[in-house]
Amino acid sequence: MALNDIEFANPGFFYLLALLPLLAVWYWFRHRTYHADLQVPSLESWQRDGKSIREYLYHILFVLRLLTLALLILALARPQTSTRKQDVTIEGIDIVLAMDISGSMLAEDFKPNRLEASKKVASEFVGGRPNDRMGLVVFSGETFTQCPLTTDHAILIDLFDDIKSGMIEDGTAIGDGLATAVNRLKESQAISKVIILLTDGENNMGSIDPLSAGEIAKVFGIRVYTIGVGTIGTAPYPVQTPFGTRYQNMEVRIDEPLLRQIASMTDARYFRATDNQKLTEIYQEIDRLEKSKIDVTEFRKKHEEFLVFALLAGLFFLLEMGLRFTVFRNIP
Repeated sequence: MALNDIEFANPGFFYLLALLPLLAVWYWFRHRTYHADLQVPSLESWQRDGKSIREYLYHILFVLRLLTLALLILALARPQTSTRKQDVTIEGIDIVLAMDISGSMLAEDFKPNRLEASKKVASEFVGGRPNDRMGLVVFSGETFTQCPLTTDHAILIDLFDDIKSGMIEDGTAIGDGLATAVNRLKESQAISKVIILLTDGENNMGSIDPLSAGEIAKVFGIRVYTIGVGTIGTAPYPVQTPFGTRYQNMEVRIDEPLLRQIASMTDARYFRATDNQKLTEIYQEIDRLEKSKIDVTEFRKKHEEFLVFALLAGLFFLLEMGLRFTVFRNIP
């Protein structure tokens, strides 16, 4: 029982400790005047030279009395110790990344291009959230699930390397991509469900309207953060010709009103990434907005400790009485 672990339920009793020094002063004056002065013509009649050791030790009785009173005051102050127990629950968030892999994602206004920059930043985002289940959906003219929700982030990060533009039919089916991501989350029991939808274009393919997919996400309590990827104006786009790869400056056309509306209806936000650094900052912002829930419940139980002080007070009192009526019984 460490001293700094003790609390007192009735600390007001400590004011009584101020009486102990007053009792000590009273005892000292009383002891000096207890015996009357005796005038004798000579000291030769006295057979002893001063007080005996027993008379000096007699003062131990008063010390024991002070200790008894001090311990009784401590007992009345009700010292208490407490034990603490913490239950910590880490409840992760289920997140699905829906990534556009259409041909326009090869534009090189990002380094080395939009797709590779997006894969790199998304991988870093996954690695920084070990408590969350994450999945990956890719879309262009079609959509499919690259990785279902998993806590094995190493596998998910490896699967990013397999993503290539052209692996499915080209185009931009934003509605289908969002609907597939919603389908992966609709049965989730997580307290928070999130989709991060990244695209660099306008919806031009697919069978599901993006706003309808957004409404479905809202029904299932899924927040959809949308990211528009592309610089302002035009961007260099690689084109294969008989003479090799040539670059054409293509107009960057992102349906920002649509992406804003999807984010707004699901209580999330829209972001515009115009370069690698801005894309990194967007994922960092989403990371701050969607922190894992950590519940800390503290249990505290108090234990009364006054008994040990009361028992010690009783022990010192008995010791004082025993000495007073045995060893010191003939000393006034």
